Amino acid sequence: MKLSKEDADLFFRLMWELQFFVKEQLGMLPEVRDTASYKEGCSFEEKAQVRDALYDNPQFIRKFTQENPSGLSAEELAIVSGWQRFLRGSFFIERLLKKYAVFIPMEGGDNQVYGVVGLYQELDEIVHPSQLPTAVQAVLLPFKGKIIYDGMFRGYNVYFGGNYTADLKERYLVAKQNNRIVESLDAKPARKPAKPKVLHDWQPQIRSLQEQAKDLKAGNAYPALYAPTFALVKASLDFAEGATDAKPDLDALYKLLNKVDREMRKAFKVLYREES
Repeated sequence: MKLSKEDADLFFRLMWELQFFVKEQLGMLPEVRDTASYKEGCSFEEKAQVRDALYDNPQFIRKFTQENPSGLSAEELAIVSGWQRFLRGSFFIERLLKKYAVFIPMEGGDNQVYGVVGLYQELDEIVHPSQLPTAVQAVLLPFKGKIIYDGMFRGYNVYFGGNYTADLKERYLVAKQNNRIVESLDAKPARKPAKPKVLHDWQPQIRSLQEQAKDLKAGNAYPALYAPTFALVKASLDFAEGATDAKPDLDALYKLLNKVDREMRKAFKVLYREES
């Protein structure tokens, strides 16, 4: 996913105005006298120096919005003001989805996972899927309810082993399963939690199956595989009952799942011994 051309144009117009302001405040590039000259005449390296100075001196974001030297509208000033919540650091781009690219912080105490959209280009036009996961230095910014990067990132030439790749995938899957992929850095007013959805109650059906499963018994007259199979069915139903409870006990679920695992391993052993 990427911004519309209109929004991408707006982002870069605001960013060039802000960077030019910072350049002026710090006395950088004195020969550059206006925003147009900064935008069109400065090299990538020169802009990168100003960009880094901006994030080294974030107080200039507030000063820019207070002084408003560019005559921005209230809506535009609000966008720039939101950039005070920027996230600067090293990230892994773990995967590219239609909705966004998945950014995972490389270090520090930030255990979040971020969904980041592109600017003029989809991020899969910049980073090929075959290169994933890849490590980048980036700055993430809020923009109209989305998370974007600020137009520059630097890549690392790093090789990831299978274990590290698997760990990143697990971090993404944990965040996805628990609905904590961060898709916006905008400040949000406190609100009441959403009313929980009414789910179908599977408990009656599962308990009915548990009652029926009590009749699953296998003595010596039956093939050896019957007994562990029936035990696995009963253990699985017990786990299903606990998992579908309105307030599942996670500790109890781990114990029930361990029992399922034990019964499954017994079934594997019996099946392995079976001669065709």
